[in-house]
Amino acid sequence: MSESLPPPIPAVGVVCLRGDEVLLIRRGTPPRVGEWSLPGGRIEPGETVRDAALRELREETGIEARLIGLIDVVDGIFPEAGRHYLLIDFMAEWTGGEPVAGDDAVEARFFPRAEAGQRVAWSETRRIIQAALTMRDAASASG
Repeated sequence: MSESLPPPIPAVGVVCLRGDEVLLIRRGTPPRVGEWSLPGGRIEPGETVRDAALRELREETGIEARLIGLIDVVDGIFPEAGRHYLLIDFMAEWTGGEPVAGDDAVEARFFPRAEAGQRVAWSETRRIIQAALTMRDAASASG
């Protein structure tokens, strides 16, 4: 436990799938500036986690989607940025729009599933993307 970090900040992340493509953003703000990641951000006071996920997706990428389910909750501890995020990650299915970077993102685009995993540097984000793809593939196979 790091005594120098403030309490965790609740935040959301979204694995948005369009067919076999995964939506990624290139981060424009700390932590992990310049790296490819999932759209997401802080939950605003009084906002539900699901509303926050869809709002952040829309603000950072211009994409509309419907949430499918919760993937996992991840601790994003970034001592170099002086931050600890509690990341609540959802899977979503694209329903409309083309990616346009906005808010904290400097770039936004869909990548084929294999390439998306290669673009992401943080192992936890790669794990979350793979978990979403596995969930989606299992749901497709069962029905």
